[in-house]
Amino acid sequence: MVQFESSVKHVPYTQERVYTKLADLNNLASVREKLGELKEKFPGKVEDLVFDQDSLTLKVQGISLTLRIVEREPMKCIKFEGDKTPIPMNLWIQILPENEANAKMKVTVRAEVNAFMKAMVSKPLQEGVEKLADMLAMIPY
Repeated sequence: MVQFESSVKHVPYTQERVYTKLADLNNLASVREKLGELKEKFPGKVEDLVFDQDSLTLKVQGISLTLRIVEREPMKCIKFEGDKTPIPMNLWIQILPENEANAKMKVTVRAEVNAFMKAMVSKPLQEGVEKLADMLAMIPY
């Protein structure tokens, strides 16, 4: 079992606004519209993004990953579980208030990998967690 955590990201919106937007993945329609820009910035990385209220499927370098929301802790945390992912994994988005107008968030991924796989996936997973947190911090809530 390995765990990767992003650095703490500061978001210029209230904890409630951030949680409310992320708790219903349909609210990410605006992100999908920006996918074209992301494809240009990160060629060969994100190829497609499909989502509904409770799940998100992204295609990265020909591999589809589906994450499904398995638990919502109002205003604080949204937990995802990998659905038919190459390795069993969970992802959490933690949201805390920084003050009345701002929030901070952190993304954590826990994956079940053996020692051999750990060496191969550690760097890409850590980078992925950090990029995901950066992207989430840039969303207009």
